[in-house]
Amino acid sequence: MAEAWEATVLTLFPEMFPGPLGISLAGRALEAGIWRLDAVDIRDFARDKHRTVDDTPSGGGPGMVMRADVMAAAVDAVHPAQSLKPLIYLSPRGAPLTQARVRELAAGPGVTLVCGRFEGLDERVIEARGMEEVSLGDFVLSGGEPAAIALLDAAVRLLPGVMGKEASGEDESFESGLLEYPHYTRPQIFEGREIPAVLTSGDHGKIKAWRRAMAEALTKERRPDLWEKFLKRKAKDSRQ
Repeated sequence: MAEAWEATVLTLFPEMFPGPLGISLAGRALEAGIWRLDAVDIRDFARDKHRTVDDTPSGGGPGMVMRADVMAAAVDAVHPAQSLKPLIYLSPRGAPLTQARVRELAAGPGVTLVCGRFEGLDERVIEARGMEEVSLGDFVLSGGEPAAIALLDAAVRLLPGVMGKEASGEDESFESGLLEYPHYTRPQIFEGREIPAVLTSGDHGKIKAWRRAMAEALTKERRPDLWEKFLKRKAKDSRQ
């Protein structure tokens, strides 16, 4: 059996894990040993009896900042310099998480995730440990834990043996650079709305073409940024 994919999470709230990762696909995969999860309490690396992990921001301002010395000790304890796992800090100023990056993470040995709180981490520890900053989108969470759970869910479902059908993820949103086409199932008529006739025609060629056309139309309408990237990639491929 292949080695389990390993996820280590540095957090002030280890009790938040596995949370939703303990049920459904991810939970069954965790129980089966396809992946492993270790939630490590950052406060275990504090240097005083009060287990202090934060301090006031230099230069003034609201909130608190997570201390560089405490965070460095926590990172070094779980993520040695020679580790092949990416070291990721969940941050709203990070690069947007993409399906392509998720695939890369799932194909590797695992990941170490750092969950910030308060105003975030002291910049010096981010730089000194070469953390990759990743964001789920242009919004702010109360901490990195929900983002870490989302990232892990996205990666774990791509691990071999997790999804029931290997092809079940091939047509999903972002896999081809397009949003996913609409889905339908019984009943044939619902509140006066019928399933598109092409989907019940039995003509697999027409069904495939319809799904592709719908994916392109939805992407063009809802995500013009993705549509532009898709067209550029398509043009580049045609020149090769």
